[in-house]
Amino acid sequence: MANLTLKQLRYFEALARSGHFGRAADVCAISQPALSMQIRELEETLGAALFERGARKVRLTGFGEAFAPRVHDILRSVDELEDLARASRGRLAGRLRMGVIPTVAPYLLPSLIVNLTREFEGLDVQVRETVTPRLMRELSDGRLDAAVVALPVSDPAFTEAALFSERFVLIRPADEADAPVPSGEALRRMRLLLLEEGHCFREQALSFCKIGTAEAHGGLDGSSLATLVQMVGAGLGLTLIPEMAVPVETRSAPVSVARLERPEPTRTIGMIWRRTSPLAEQLTRIAEVVRHSGEEMRRANGMEPVEAA
Repeated sequence: MANLTLKQLRYFEALARSGHFGRAADVCAISQPALSMQIRELEETLGAALFERGARKVRLTGFGEAFAPRVHDILRSVDELEDLARASRGRLAGRLRMGVIPTVAPYLLPSLIVNLTREFEGLDVQVRETVTPRLMRELSDGRLDAAVVALPVSDPAFTEAALFSERFVLIRPADEADAPVPSGEALRRMRLLLLEEGHCFREQALSFCKIGTAEAHGGLDGSSLATLVQMVGAGLGLTLIPEMAVPVETRSAPVSVARLERPEPTRTIGMIWRRTSPLAEQLTRIAEVVRHSGEEMRRANGMEPVEAA
């Protein structure tokens, strides 16, 4: 059997994940015919079909299903060898694949990217914004080096570094600015707008209001904090957002912002990475830059420090 190439294995994994030649070609930054040819050559080398080709979607064959996890293990090992080489140089340069949850990314990234590129010359920061469960999967699979999330994630496979804390604040229509601030219990009886399922901030808001998951169904959900704030401005209800989002999300909506009663709901933002990562020492330094960027953002926005519980 002729030797398989890493390039072919990466193309196979991209196609297996996407189930579509066009999307896989985009991910691999090659043309669709070139990707198709490489997959065909891989199948000819193996002497077996890896994919069933449909009109709109491709599916793994039985052999392809058995082949996929082994390819994943090979590619992850290769990536870890690259990380080991990067770690041996003592400084972090080249690619850094960082995940960030959507309720942090728009507010922290502007200063974070500036600080990272200033601190680490030659660093190529590649950002992936999505919800925590997906970031954890991609981190486990070796597709990310680290992720900025709300802690804890409580997974022994990851190192967690707590970086800074922030409050949740109440967003109400502007004409309710002088009304008494409701308690978490009172919010249960109001029309509370929430992020759609999958966002950890949704679960944190439900927990503060002591609302069960089943009780939360049937309301109005938003895909982003921006959508929630605009819905409040339109008079559809009220919502909770993290304090870091206030300057960005409330500037173009007729809403008021209120601090909640003590004990105020808060969240801790931190960074996680695989415990087995050869880049652990460098990622610890990256975490300090994230911490510093969070402090810069807090001071710039006039946010008071969160008191220790």
